[in-house]
Amino acid sequence: MISRYKIEEIDKIWSDDNKFKKWFEVEIAVLSAREELGGIPVGTGKSLEGIEVSSERIKEIEKETRHDVVSFITAVGEKGGDSTRFFHQGLTSSDIVDTSFALQVKECSSIINKELKNILEILKEKALECKGIPIIGRTHGIHGEPTSLGLKFLSWYSEMKRASKRFNRASKETEYGKISGAMGNFAHLDPEVEELALKKLNLKPEPISTQIVPRDRYAEYIFAIVTIGSTIEHIAHEIRHHQRTEIRELEEPFKSGQKGSSAMPHKRNPILCERLSGMSRLLRSYLITAIENIILWNERDISHSSTERIFFPNATGLTVYMLRKLAFIIKNINIYKDNIEKNIWLTNGLVFSQRVLITLLDKGVKRDEAYNIVQENAMEVWQKGGNFKEKIENDKRAKKYINKEELENLFDPKSYLKNEEKIFKRVLS
Repeated sequence: MISRYKIEEIDKIWSDDNKFKKWFEVEIAVLSAREELGGIPVGTGKSLEGIEVSSERIKEIEKETRHDVVSFITAVGEKGGDSTRFFHQGLTSSDIVDTSFALQVKECSSIINKELKNILEILKEKALECKGIPIIGRTHGIHGEPTSLGLKFLSWYSEMKRASKRFNRASKETEYGKISGAMGNFAHLDPEVEELALKKLNLKPEPISTQIVPRDRYAEYIFAIVTIGSTIEHIAHEIRHHQRTEIRELEEPFKSGQKGSSAMPHKRNPILCERLSGMSRLLRSYLITAIENIILWNERDISHSSTERIFFPNATGLTVYMLRKLAFIIKNINIYKDNIEKNIWLTNGLVFSQRVLITLLDKGVKRDEAYNIVQENAMEVWQKGGNFKEKIENDKRAKKYINKEELENLFDPKSYLKNEEKIFKRVLS
C-alpha cells in the first residue's frame, strides 16, 4: 500500500517480520503437537522457542536459494542446534505458508470487524438524529415524493449491517489451516498432528486439501470485502449527488484552512467521497484475481501466491481506510435543512400528485378519469409554470370531490412520514 493511504496496523500484519513470526509459531505448534503424541522427544519445541531469526538474514539466504521457506528453515537451523532436525519434518512449504496466512487474515478481520461496528453505530445515530426531517426522494434523478432523511441514513445502516454479516461469515471460512504434507494426504504425518497443532493456533483443519488450502475460501472473503466497499461507494455516491451546487442538501466535512481548488477559491469539492468511489473500483478489481486463483494446476501451482502478496494487503488495508474515512464523513456531515425544504417545493407541488390521485380514486372517480385530471394539471405546471395545488383547486372536475381543507392536507410533506417509526422499529429491532 502506498504511504498516502497506508494503515499502520494492517501494514504490520503483512510485514515480513510478522509473516516469519507466524511461520515460526506454526512450526512450533507442530512440534508441540508431535511431542504430545509421542512422535519426538519432549522439550524439542521448547528448546527452539527462544530463537530469534532476523528478516534480513532470511532474505540474505534467499538471494542464493530463491526459496523463502527454505531460507527461513536454514536461518532457524543456523541457531537451533540438534533439535532443528525435527523442524519442518514431514511438512511442505504450504503447510506453513497457508496456515500462517490464515492467521494473518484473521488478524486483519479483527480490525475490519471493529471498524464495521463503529460505522454501524455512527450510521444508526445519524439516522435517529435525522428522523422526522422530510426530504425529496428521487428516482432516475427526478423528483419523486418526499421521504425522510432519517430513512435515508437508516437504509445505509441496514445495507452496511448486511455487509458486516456477510463479512463475518466469510471471515470464519478463512480460519482454516493445513498440516497435511506435500499432496495433502498425510503421507508423513498423522492427521492427529494437524488437528492438535491447529487447535493450538485457534484454527480449524481444512477437511480435504491438496498441497494448499482451496482458494474458494479467499475468493469468498474478497467478495465480502468488495460488498463492503460497494456499500461505502453507494453512500459516498449519494452524498456527492446531494452536494451538487444546485441541490446542496448534504455536504461532506470541509475543514478550516482546507482549499477546494488551486484556481477557484469558492470551491468545496466532495473529494473524500470521490476518493472512496475510486477505491471501491480498485477493490472490485481484486475480486477477479481472487476468483481466478481458485483454478490451479493439479494439486497446486504458485500462480495465486504472487497476486495474494499484492492484493490481500491492499484489499484489507483499503477496507479499513475506507471505513474510517466514511465514519469521519457521516459523523461530521453538513446538513442544509433550508435547502432540503426548498427542494421539496422546487416543482411547485407536483410531487404531491399521487396523493391527489389516490384521494380522487377514494371519492369514486374512475382511474383513467382521475389520472387524466391530475396529469393534465401537472403537465401544465411542468411545461408552463404555476402552482399545482392552485391548479387542482381551480379545476372544476377536481373541486367536485376535494374541498379546500382536504387539499391543504394533501400537500403536507410530513404526511409521507406517517409510518417512519414502524420502519425504524423493523430495522433496529
